[in-house]
Amino acid sequence: MKSLKRLYLLTPLFLAVALALGVWIGYEWLRPSKSDDATQKFREIMSIVGREYVDDVNTDSILDLALPDFLTYLDPHSIYISAADFNAVNNQLEGSFSGVGISFNMLTDTIKVIEVISGGPSEKVGILPGDRIITIDDSLVAGQKISDENIISRLRGPKGTKVKLGIERASAKRLLKFEVTRDDIPMTSIDASYIIDGNIGYVRVNKFSRTTYNEFLTALNRLRNKGAESFIVDLRGNGGGLLDEAVLMVNEFLEPGSPIVSTRGRTENSIARADGLGNFRREPLAVIIDEFSASASEIFAGAIQDNDRGVIVGRRSFGKGLVQRQTVLSDSSAIRLTVARYYTPSGRCIQKKFVPGKSMDYDEEIYRRYLDGEMFNIDSTKIDKNEIFHTVGGRVVYGGGGILPDIFVPSDTADVTNYYVNVLNAGLFQKFALDFSDLNRQQLSKYKDVDSLLGQLPSDAILLQSFVNYAAQRGINPRWYYINRSSRLILTQLRALIARDLLGAPAYYQVVNEIDTMVSRAVDELKQKK
Repeated sequence: MKSLKRLYLLTPLFLAVALALGVWIGYEWLRPSKSDDATQKFREIMSIVGREYVDDVNTDSILDLALPDFLTYLDPHSIYISAADFNAVNNQLEGSFSGVGISFNMLTDTIKVIEVISGGPSEKVGILPGDRIITIDDSLVAGQKISDENIISRLRGPKGTKVKLGIERASAKRLLKFEVTRDDIPMTSIDASYIIDGNIGYVRVNKFSRTTYNEFLTALNRLRNKGAESFIVDLRGNGGGLLDEAVLMVNEFLEPGSPIVSTRGRTENSIARADGLGNFRREPLAVIIDEFSASASEIFAGAIQDNDRGVIVGRRSFGKGLVQRQTVLSDSSAIRLTVARYYTPSGRCIQKKFVPGKSMDYDEEIYRRYLDGEMFNIDSTKIDKNEIFHTVGGRVVYGGGGILPDIFVPSDTADVTNYYVNVLNAGLFQKFALDFSDLNRQQLSKYKDVDSLLGQLPSDAILLQSFVNYAAQRGINPRWYYINRSSRLILTQLRALIARDLLGAPAYYQVVNEIDTMVSRAVDELKQKK
């Protein structure tokens, strides 16, 4: 009875304590966080500006300009996409695009060309990845606060119209001028696929878009039907795209249960494994990468390397291992926010180091590799010896930034001279090839393959002399010592571009691959494996 009486007396106290505790928990749960404080502060500032600023203010325009800078303080790949740019940006991943044929990034106040679409208008006049656009139609755009929307509107226009671009290039002392004729651009993912040597099939993939896996599988099956028993997958210059497409492509080569890629983040945690239904699990494989192979390209190469499925040839890849999730906002703009990191099957994170807010330093890291000699000497490659991992077969591989190839191939500059650089920067290879093709199109159009077409071109001596005369008429004087040193490179470029103009983009790679050191090494490796 005493215990019951005591319980009876203490019940109001328990209820009071429980009530107080509930109030405290509710307060802690619902009270504004620091993030909410920041949001409230932002709203107050925007309200004051809209209400009291001396002139009328378009706050939407201010946000469009400010948000890209805000996101750079997170990481180099979280971006804001304005409503006006949203469809244009997504079209590049959906398999259709029109304009001058480039992808670009706005780095602080400089437009940098990231990708030149194969066979597109910009490539045809000689614009290169890494170029910086200084002027558009003689109007200065470098050093200006200009939105992506404004840039796209200046670069786009009706098919057949022209746009003048002033280009800054590291190898040129003066501003380069190009006139680009706008055109429709077929956004195929496969630049070339053909039998390169005996029974070795070659496939060059330029991006990972919605159609890439289907295009890739079609190319592999076609090559197999032509007798291919081993394959080279060339991912040089491939900046990535859709992860799902890369996973499907790797799946074709791996045994069931083999890990492909995992993602780890606050809310994004997953692992993809091969389902065992791939049709090319036995054929020898070589993958070619370079410093411009990024993101999905690195996932592909990393999965092949970590599973000891094939040989990786080339140079250290870019080092982008961050996962972005796209969220469409209420006004049809969007953000692509980093939500996780990619990890290869051995556990490597391929993301290179970065300092938030220092996007220029991050982008210029590739240029520093050149300065440090990494492109020319394997001993100059920076390896983090603390980031040691192992493939399924026990081989040591390294993390800390990009995929290190199994076979290093230095940048081949043996034939590059000042004369070659001058005619390249002037876009004269493309101009000469197009003029030659137009002049001889009726005669040469009946030849439907590369070998028969090349057999109808002038001899080396005549073609080289014709080009030198053409360049001289356009202000680049002959310097025969340098011309002879670069003759092999010059002639290969001319033949490749003529073949492209008459037969299409795949023909270009069939010609240039004949003197490509990375491709030659990949072919040798596959022959030795057999």
